[in-house]
Amino acid sequence: MSSARIVSSAEVDPSATIGDGSSIWHLVQIRNEATIGENCIIGRGAYIGTGVEIGDNCKIQNYALVYEPAKLGNGVFIGPAAVLTNDQFPRAVNPDGSIKSASDWDAVGVTIGDGASIGARAVCIAPLSIGAWALVAAGAVVTKDVPDYALVAGVPAKRIRWVGRAGVPLESIGDNQFRCPVTGALYREISPEQLELQTLEKD
Repeated sequence: MSSARIVSSAEVDPSATIGDGSSIWHLVQIRNEATIGENCIIGRGAYIGTGVEIGDNCKIQNYALVYEPAKLGNGVFIGPAAVLTNDQFPRAVNPDGSIKSASDWDAVGVTIGDGASIGARAVCIAPLSIGAWALVAAGAVVTKDVPDYALVAGVPAKRIRWVGRAGVPLESIGDNQFRCPVTGALYREISPEQLELQTLEKD
């Protein structure tokens, strides 16, 4: 943690690991055993749960809530006030009226692949996986796995386009092939049913 920047109002558990070059801003709470990679930015008021794993070069924007046991790859973006949940059947109390404790439920997590982005106020309902370089639109409610390079939107979220590594929608050029208008990289749709893309040329 020698080269990490942690402002005085942040609450970082001593057992958490913060990578070199990372910035932890005002009112952030990082719980025990969480791991933050190198060169990450954790924005004001964000919450990082116990044991959450965050890769290098990630941006967690203001007031995002990342509940355990979430796992984020490298270069992941979490937008303002986005939520990664961890309880499939949330209740404050048990059937007998007693208050639930940590031992009364099993936490389930959201796994996010390298380069993926979660838009502002989106909600990802665990358990699920979001593929590499996928893009979840602002305000979406994600209830099932998202493939690599998919753009999903709506409530519940559905795939509406493919995106490249630049994050913008790909343009169809026919024969199940797509081009990124920013980088010129070419992609091929392997299977509409599986909602996967195969890179033909590297970005």
